[in-house]
Amino acid sequence: MFAYYLDLALRSLKRNKVLTALMVLAIAVGIGASMTTLTVVHLLSGDPLPGKSGVLYFPQVDPETPASARQSEPYPAMDFRSAVDLWSAHRADRQAILTSSPVKVRLPDSGQPPLMLSMLSASADFFPMFDVPFQYGSGWSANDDASHARVAVITTDLNQKLFGGTNSVGRILRIRGTDMRIIGVLRPWRPTPLFYDPWSQNFSKTEDVFAPFTSSLEINKGNFLPYTCWHVPKDPRDMEHSDCVWVWLWLELDSPAKARDYARFLDDYANTQKSLGRFAVGSEHVRLRNLMAWLTARGQVPGDVRLQAWLASAFLAICLFNAVGLLLAKFLRRSGEIGVRRALGASRGAIFSQCLVEAGVIGLLGGIGGWLLTLAGLWLVRRQPVDYAHLAHLDTAMFLTTFVVAVGASLLAGLIPALRASRVVPSWQLKAL
Repeated sequence: MFAYYLDLALRSLKRNKVLTALMVLAIAVGIGASMTTLTVVHLLSGDPLPGKSGVLYFPQVDPETPASARQSEPYPAMDFRSAVDLWSAHRADRQAILTSSPVKVRLPDSGQPPLMLSMLSASADFFPMFDVPFQYGSGWSANDDASHARVAVITTDLNQKLFGGTNSVGRILRIRGTDMRIIGVLRPWRPTPLFYDPWSQNFSKTEDVFAPFTSSLEINKGNFLPYTCWHVPKDPRDMEHSDCVWVWLWLELDSPAKARDYARFLDDYANTQKSLGRFAVGSEHVRLRNLMAWLTARGQVPGDVRLQAWLASAFLAICLFNAVGLLLAKFLRRSGEIGVRRALGASRGAIFSQCLVEAGVIGLLGGIGGWLLTLAGLWLVRRQPVDYAHLAHLDTAMFLTTFVVAVGASLLAGLIPALRASRVVPSWQLKAL
């Protein structure tokens, strides 16, 4: 029967091409607008480390002292003492202490001017925790952290720029006057969003150079910038002894029980520091979130994108209302034909199914048009000066969703017109004939 209904639907659509084109256009425009924004939201809210995000945690403790300045949300970074205390406790399966800073980099004896780049200072667990891929070499070890080793890892982009993409492991990189031996080169790696750095834009590139945390404190002293300070530092170069937040931690806890234990440890630490007078607040201002919960709290999807998604969805609803009106007009104009079929024995269910098949065909055609408009919309997004523009591509899941939404929306729009058509009284239509 479906093949028969499909044949009737195609004949009906060919009979009134202008009305068919209007219905297809209404669906296509609504689908194109909504799927463009929904695709962007889908890509922005993705999991940067599928399969591992549930065991990665971002701890926050708040050392601020002015009671009147307390926030509902702790700072995204910590003061140096707090971060080192927690890192040195070794209460997690893996843990990485991090901070970022600008740095001057050049090749020794190259005669070229130095490059102003960004450097991530991290402990050795950073690379295995976040499954960082290497093209050449590897990261450093905990012994390198302890010995303040002068080693570095660089990105594939920097390797291409400085060494033409060849294996640069063992080469020397001069970072602010200190020679650092390259021990690793990353493969192309751009976590989306850039979750591990709370100061960066959500969709920024990674830092250019990675160096041991302990070594960086020495070679780049004076270039570390605070998130905020609750007392003016006596020496702006000495961030390690300042009342400023500029360092943060990431933890790997491979079971919910370990996460609960670490949360209690954080509470105890904050309460102890409060009792010593170093913290103004205790455990009430402590947070321990897994990766996805942290991204949600951070607001990884920009507010303007969410607003655009709501507006596009509203526009799709308006297009569907138009499609309902057009379908209703189309089906009721065929009341005579429907009356004859009913008089020859066709049931109301058969008429209803026939009309829904016709609506589904219109939705499929509208989905093709909506897919093309979605591709055009994403192309325009990629031309925008926003940090997430490079993500605007249609993946397989959203490609399939486009057609599911188009056909589903057209079937929904066709319910009322099909129901009205199926209730046509045959005797009235035969009299009119």
